[in-house]
Amino acid sequence: MTEFGDFISALGEFGLYQKLLVLFLSLPLLLNPFQMIGQVFMLVDVPHHCNTSWIRAIGPNLTEEEQLNLTLPRDANGEYEQCSMYSPVDWDLSSIMEYGLNATEKCSSGWVYPSAQPPSLLTEFDLVCDRKDLNDISESIYMLGLLLGAIIFGPLSDRIGRRPIFLISILLQCLFAVGAAFVPHFYVYMAFRCVVGASVSGILITTLALATEWVGVSSRPKAVLISHCFVAVGQMLLAGLSYGIRNWRLLEIAGSAPMFALFFYIWVLPESARWLVTKGRIEEAKKLLQKAASINKRTIPPGLLEQLKPETQTKSGSTLDLFRKKHLWKLTLIMSCAWFSDSLVYYGLSLSVTSFGLDIYLTQLAFGAVELPARFCCIFLLQWFGRKKTQAALLLLSGLMCLTITGIPEDQPVATTVLAIIGKFTATASFSTSYVYAAELFPTVIRQTGVGLCSMSARVAGIMAPLIRLLGQYHRAIPMAIFGSAPVVGGLLCFLLPETRGTELVDNTGTAAPQRRPEILSKRDTTEDGVDLEKDVHRCSESK
Repeated sequence: MTEFGDFISALGEFGLYQKLLVLFLSLPLLLNPFQMIGQVFMLVDVPHHCNTSWIRAIGPNLTEEEQLNLTLPRDANGEYEQCSMYSPVDWDLSSIMEYGLNATEKCSSGWVYPSAQPPSLLTEFDLVCDRKDLNDISESIYMLGLLLGAIIFGPLSDRIGRRPIFLISILLQCLFAVGAAFVPHFYVYMAFRCVVGASVSGILITTLALATEWVGVSSRPKAVLISHCFVAVGQMLLAGLSYGIRNWRLLEIAGSAPMFALFFYIWVLPESARWLVTKGRIEEAKKLLQKAASINKRTIPPGLLEQLKPETQTKSGSTLDLFRKKHLWKLTLIMSCAWFSDSLVYYGLSLSVTSFGLDIYLTQLAFGAVELPARFCCIFLLQWFGRKKTQAALLLLSGLMCLTITGIPEDQPVATTVLAIIGKFTATASFSTSYVYAAELFPTVIRQTGVGLCSMSARVAGIMAPLIRLLGQYHRAIPMAIFGSAPVVGGLLCFLLPETRGTELVDNTGTAAPQRRPEILSKRDTTEDGVDLEKDVHRCSESK
């Protein structure tokens, strides 16, 4: 039976049809950075102090400075304490001014913020002092949503198809991301963010499958990494959007509502023809292949099309298949470790944008700007050096950058930021490489399940990253030391994986390793009427 890759070669490995498909898959990714790290800009720290308006009842004519001086203790630097106040008393004003107050307590009547400060998550829900950790906890809740999305949508996409999961994920993201702008309580906001995280995960893993299963061997990295470049552009848009819109509810709407414009995907987004073949839906697959060939202005020879038969030896895979066969559980464990390391260092650096000492909007712009060349360079790195060496080297470099940051003095924000930007470059490139590598390693029948499992490990790391940042209160170097150690270990393990450069995608679990495409099929000349192509396929079939 003819390999499915022969049909992709016949209709064009990366023609107009595939380019339009990659464009459609990439548009939602423009807004993904907003969902992932946009909350950082809704929680920018502002000056605050306890609400001590109780003293106004006995001293209505006090100036603001007099009120603060009488009701707030000062810290070692002479500044007013932000999280404590003097306990209210029943004395008259003259007694308070003469004897002063000594007993202190935590803020009991809320906080006061600068009057000119636009509404933010921090000021509206009082995410300061004892409630400050809710910021990082809410980021972990979002990452938990990404994990749940990987658990649910990965296997489900292998069962019911890539297209329906992609469309469902877009709908969920539209509804709950915009809905988060209208929530009355922070805990409801966190619940909505969890659902948004699940939908983002569904979009990411189905984008990967559709981008790789519709293009030829040589164009797979290009298709995946072009879509990732839209994420980089989204990072830069996030910096400008968050700088221009400081009201958190308006920012939430501006960063989420454009997804509703993608409703037309219901009519234009195709299913994966490769997936249809593995499910025995041959006629549907033939129609899609002929449509793709027509748009690419190519002709699939009738003789070749007739060879598209149900793969009787291919059965639906399950998560257990990844651990029943030695070659599959080995690559599953190592790739899961690589994704875990990618995610830990990527989100560790991204969420620390406010702690490097420079302007957060410029730092975010630099983080986004560096992602674009990082993802673009992967196209060439993967072709020149292969998947295994590129993955290992990038993980090692990103880890070393984080470990180096731990030794930089706190009064050197420029040096810290430069190292963080280099680390973000290598971490981004490594993450993009992982998507390409995983899609090529796992068989078609369990590709989404395998990628979903790797994505699960990445989301566990994403959950941990904000919580690891909390360890900075004990020593500022602890988070970066952890963020740097994991990718070093993951990079070394990647040397144990097989190389997949120039190989055809594996369709079933029985094949131990990806097989290299026959040269006669990958380097043939194709005439418009397809005659030469049909002869080459015939010769290839005879050689088998």
